[in-house]
Amino acid sequence: MKKQITISSIFTLTALSLQAQNKETPPNIIFILSDDLGYGDLSCMGQTKFSTPNIDKLAEQGIVFTQHYSGSSVSAPSRSCLYTGLHTGHTPIRGNKEVPDGEGQHPLPADQFNVFQLLKKHGYTTGLFGKWGLGFPGSEGDPNNQGIDMFFGYNCQRAAHNYYPYYLWNNQTKYFLDGNTGIGENDYAPYIIHDKAINFIKENKNKPFSLFYTTILPHAELKLPQQEMEPFINQYLPEKVFKGCDDGINYKNGWYGSQKDSHAAFVAMLTLLDKQVGDIMNTLKELNIENNTIIIFTSDNGPHAEGGADPKYFNSAGGLRGIKRDLYEGGIRIPFIAKWPNVIKPGQKTDHISAFWDLLPTVKDILNDKIYFETDGISFLPTLKNIPKQKKHEYLYWEFHEMNGRKAIRKGDWKGVVYNIKGDDKFQLYNLKTDVNESKDIANQHPEIVRELQMLMNRARTSSTIFNFEK
Repeated sequence: MKKQITISSIFTLTALSLQAQNKETPPNIIFILSDDLGYGDLSCMGQTKFSTPNIDKLAEQGIVFTQHYSGSSVSAPSRSCLYTGLHTGHTPIRGNKEVPDGEGQHPLPADQFNVFQLLKKHGYTTGLFGKWGLGFPGSEGDPNNQGIDMFFGYNCQRAAHNYYPYYLWNNQTKYFLDGNTGIGENDYAPYIIHDKAINFIKENKNKPFSLFYTTILPHAELKLPQQEMEPFINQYLPEKVFKGCDDGINYKNGWYGSQKDSHAAFVAMLTLLDKQVGDIMNTLKELNIENNTIIIFTSDNGPHAEGGADPKYFNSAGGLRGIKRDLYEGGIRIPFIAKWPNVIKPGQKTDHISAFWDLLPTVKDILNDKIYFETDGISFLPTLKNIPKQKKHEYLYWEFHEMNGRKAIRKGDWKGVVYNIKGDDKFQLYNLKTDVNESKDIANQHPEIVRELQMLMNRARTSSTIFNFEK
């Protein structure tokens, strides 16, 4: 009898082992989030003054979303939407809010479900390399308290304004950059963060991992090592000279350093970003994990005009109205490219309307998880797989808590925008099908559409003790 049980147990274990072997290994997920890169800043999206060949290759091998939107038009709320699956009417962090007398921003709550927790539930090793901005060190919003196993980079988004900081964070430990002591500018943070991210990929090549590569490129300030700049000096004339902060109490504390060749620096930054994307792609190929890795490339909001940046010169918004901090298309419509070998058919484009808060439900579907959580998102997995039955949003909603408050809503081709909420809060209406540049306000011609969108705006948000509009 004992022998029968033993043999039976062996057969059972063998069957379970074979079942485990046959079960598909969950895909690695690499999410590359550039900082303040505009809709027109990639050559595959129409940029003509410089090229981004590696990112273009990513687009050729995957799918380009032509109507994808960031969570907000500035860093912290955009990231909050991305990670929590909630738009700015519901996500906990709805604006850039720094903690008083300290380093970092207002923290994500401990009880807020997010994409990192979902990934960890499925056995992923989770890493985030770059900028965080959703909770000061040691707070409940600290990346290590939000489901991130390995964090390296800038905790504070104000500190992430500077490319030669005194230190970065290695989980809970300050990682000092000795070459940047005083006014030294020798240890370039994007190099160091990139090397750490590549090592993370190599160290986790034999198990499922997620890498959120939240680079600060090409955000202001516009500073790079001289060897990155040299190929572009005097190539983008007339140059734009920016006089910034090069010493004193605010130096390396959020204020932007000077740059006499701002155009060249911007192109050099995009070129470096493109090289680093190529490096990630080559590393996956060398490790033979390319075919089981999803790569997504996007930006946190529209292009900036700070620190010497010149979005008009480069047509960084791709002809769309507005830039960073705007809720017109130029401030929130962003490049979004996804590659997943043997799943996403190469060379595709889609006009499916999607947004940052769709990532969490999409990851849920990729992992075939049945967990329930509150979300404003809709999985775009059918679009990735070229399946016709793709659900669509009833509407998309944004709010912005600076500059007297702003709101925007999109329903189908209709776009409603309200600026100066604390003032006259005039409702603007545009038809994106016929006027993607939002050049003609037609609110007076369609009062019934205005009423519908105003009603949706009012119900789109819940009150917040931190982020509310008050006249």
